[in-house]
Amino acid sequence: MNYMKTTLLLAGLTALFGGIGYVVAGQGGMLIALLIAVGMNVFAWWNSGAMVLRMHNAQEIGPGDMPGLHRMVQELAQRAGLPMPKLYIIHEAQPNAFATGRNPENAAVAVNTGLLDLLTEEEVAGVVAHELAHVRNRDTLTMTITATLAGAISMIAQMGQFGMLFGGGRDGENRSNPIVMLLMTILAPLAAMLVQMAISRTREYSADRLGGQICGNPLALAGALKKLENYAHRIPNEAAEAAPATAHMFIINPLSGRNMDNLFTTHPNTENRIHALREQAAEMGVIGPSPWGASSRHRAPAAPPPVSTTHNPWA
Repeated sequence: MNYMKTTLLLAGLTALFGGIGYVVAGQGGMLIALLIAVGMNVFAWWNSGAMVLRMHNAQEIGPGDMPGLHRMVQELAQRAGLPMPKLYIIHEAQPNAFATGRNPENAAVAVNTGLLDLLTEEEVAGVVAHELAHVRNRDTLTMTITATLAGAISMIAQMGQFGMLFGGGRDGENRSNPIVMLLMTILAPLAAMLVQMAISRTREYSADRLGGQICGNPLALAGALKKLENYAHRIPNEAAEAAPATAHMFIINPLSGRNMDNLFTTHPNTENRIHALREQAAEMGVIGPSPWGASSRHRAPAAPPPVSTTHNPWA
């Protein structure tokens, strides 16, 4: 059912892209837009994962860079029945993480220094398990295609006003219709955001549950979500603000809301996610720390965590 829902929502995004082309330049424009959408889907299949990593200045790390973190990800990947993904670090103060890649064999998990400075070891394991759940559910391809199409829709809608100069937005008498063009410019990006929101919310709940199973302690993931939600609202993420179409890829919404980003959030309510994880923990009989908890590295600092450039607690 979830796969069918996602397929229908992505088809809706593609149809919306074609509709914008029709408003701008009639049937010819619609066909061109549909061809562009198909091309972008193929391009996204092969390239968008790497593009998103570049947008957020992610740096690949190997076993010799952060061996403790690398061992953790490797063990969790084995638990999930996945090949070891590429591991990336982002020098960003806002604690967050995301996964990307077209399939499990080409997946990547990115965490940032703010997250590593803030969370305990068992909480980091919970976050990584959540991201690996996205990989196992093959959500990463859906995320990258959705981000690509939504960004294209917003871009074309903003440029749509120029379509009137070339005969776009035609009415029955083949004249430019500025009202249609204005409505398209406003409503098309909103529709794309709603589709993103619908896809993302279902995906996050599923990844939370599977992530709790992978790490063995849903309470660790719940604790991580609580901390991340708190700090994400206090620390801006400029790379995410510059590319809001990628926001739905993160475990917690990285946008500050200063550009009305919270009007159509792509993430479920964090308290609801925490409640669901606590229920899962009760089902699993988990009442204490996971195996990762015996050597917790950090406690939440009183102030927003700085970007670590010299000390590497995961070495």
